[in-house]
Amino acid sequence: MSIKEGTILWNPSESVKDEAEITKYIKWLDEKKGFSFETYDDVWKWSVNHIEVFWESIWEYFEVVSYTPYTSVLEEQSMPGANWFPGATLNYAEHILRNAEKNKTAIYSQSEMRPFSELSWDALIKKTAAVASYLRRAGVQRGDRVVAYMPNISETVIAFLATASIGAIWSSCAPEFGVSSTLSRFKQIEPKILFTVDGYQYNGKPFNKMETVKSLMENLPSVEQVVVVPYLEQKPDIDDLAHVACWEEVLQTPGQLIFEEVPFDHPLWILYSSGTTGLPKAIVQGHGGILLTNLSGHGLLGNLTSTDRFFWYTTTGWMMWNAVVGTMVIGASIVLYDGSPSYPDLGVLWRLAENTAMTSFGTSPSYILNCMKEGIEPGKTFDLSNLTTFSYTGAPLSPEGFQWVYDNVKKDIRMAPTSGGTDICAGIVGGNAILPVYAAEIPCRCLGVSVYSYDDKGRAVYDEIGEMVITKPIPSMPLYFWNDPDDNRYKESYFDVFPGVWRHGDLLKITNRGSAVIYGRSDATINRFGVRSGSSEIYNAVETVPEVLDSLVVDLSGYNHQSYMPLFVVLRQGFTLAEELQKKINQKIRDEVSPRHIPDDIFVVSEIPRTLTGKKMEIPIRKILSGILVEKAASLDAMSNPESIKYFVNLARVVKDKIQIQN
Repeated sequence: MSIKEGTILWNPSESVKDEAEITKYIKWLDEKKGFSFETYDDVWKWSVNHIEVFWESIWEYFEVVSYTPYTSVLEEQSMPGANWFPGATLNYAEHILRNAEKNKTAIYSQSEMRPFSELSWDALIKKTAAVASYLRRAGVQRGDRVVAYMPNISETVIAFLATASIGAIWSSCAPEFGVSSTLSRFKQIEPKILFTVDGYQYNGKPFNKMETVKSLMENLPSVEQVVVVPYLEQKPDIDDLAHVACWEEVLQTPGQLIFEEVPFDHPLWILYSSGTTGLPKAIVQGHGGILLTNLSGHGLLGNLTSTDRFFWYTTTGWMMWNAVVGTMVIGASIVLYDGSPSYPDLGVLWRLAENTAMTSFGTSPSYILNCMKEGIEPGKTFDLSNLTTFSYTGAPLSPEGFQWVYDNVKKDIRMAPTSGGTDICAGIVGGNAILPVYAAEIPCRCLGVSVYSYDDKGRAVYDEIGEMVITKPIPSMPLYFWNDPDDNRYKESYFDVFPGVWRHGDLLKITNRGSAVIYGRSDATINRFGVRSGSSEIYNAVETVPEVLDSLVVDLSGYNHQSYMPLFVVLRQGFTLAEELQKKINQKIRDEVSPRHIPDDIFVVSEIPRTLTGKKMEIPIRKILSGILVEKAASLDAMSNPESIKYFVNLARVVKDKIQIQN
């Protein structure tokens, strides 16, 4: 039976509402602050109209520990440049490890390489202390960069916590990334220490990465020490590496865990967001800002407590890995998985949910669609009795996808879709334990996030698609971009369309109920199965293939259709797209970007549509292939080659079946 957007699928019971963390917070506001609210929308409006009062309430409600008092909450409401809680000094890692409970599991983990295991809070603290002591002995100081070429395993979390505890700055790439993509990130920030695995396994196939590690070391002269975690092999060959230590050696370093007192805006980590041109943006976010948005997002809207076991299928190259670690500030235990979500079969993550008594399951729409396609019924096959929340992000999900969860996972589960971004490492719109779930809709706007949908003239609109914007600062917005001293790239990235207003790059509809519908990216960032990249990185790889003259990639992961990413190439005269050339193109992308970014199809075109200024028209072509009329998708008068559009109009009829658009 067909289901429409907006159909109600779940309503919280009165007991669920009463026990929700957001309800407890609202009662606290009434009792301690004298603020009384009738509805969630009332709370949201208050939180964005009085952002200083709201964020200070988060500080107090969750009992943030500061070594020194702050002199004000916010000096001025400016974007960029907002200065939150000046004077305060704290440490993000301390706010995670203060939640330690004796004899309780902190991290559950499993991978294609390793069987299921558990790491206690006591063991986590002991190992973090050893790694932190090693880093100090290696000369790492506050502000130095420590990077990881590591998968989603417990060692990565330990290395991060150790780095943050001493005030050094963390950054990571998944080992799926090739040399070029990794260097385009790490080389910008000149790291002192590199943590890496020797290899990994995905979909049953081993990938030895030692040659890649050697190339990274040769091209990262700032690295003074490399730490190798044996993962693919018990004793990896590290003889050719200079200044190398094995993980087990590092864990033997004696020392106590001492938390460095750093300012609220001291850099915590560097994430990367890619566009159509230039190097990936190196986004710097701070200890205090990330802490507060974690507490608000995970603690209130996420409805997490220390009794939860939180899972999200992610890699270390996506901000969702950071978000998973962030749930530990609430005291939640985390569940890690490294490998293919469909190896040896699509039941692997559901078995993990059963084995860990998982309470919160996070994934992507593409995984849900794969489960639908294969006809699996996890609720009947596995014990999911502890599962209370089911979440997704990364792309929109159709109404049928929502219905599948309620029919096949659990009838009384709360769906908590969310959408945010690397740029703020937080949710913008998300789930809510006291609000209904409507098919294909995200229940609410997040507290403290002044998010709206703008039309082309910068006016807020409702019940129609517009640009997602944020009109007031939030604490986790970037402190700055690395190597962007005048903030020029920062301003161009978010404030070039609506001056003084953050344009996020998503297409958004806010309903008259206050819920949200995401319609995909309005820019060219590509998130393929948890590995985020920019189209420029794919072009840099493809266009070094001698036979290729020009290229265009379009990610069609969007509203009402499954993941589908075609690549269009213009070939040099005399060449055809034979099987050998296709393999060469795919291999180049695999090696230099990631295996996840290999296109679903490659098409030969005579020319790539471009604007009068020479820019590739990725977004208009994406719209055309999604079924939008040409006159609404592109301005032919602004094109240097308008005739090139015809090919894509005709192709749209063909790819409609491939992406399974739901009517």
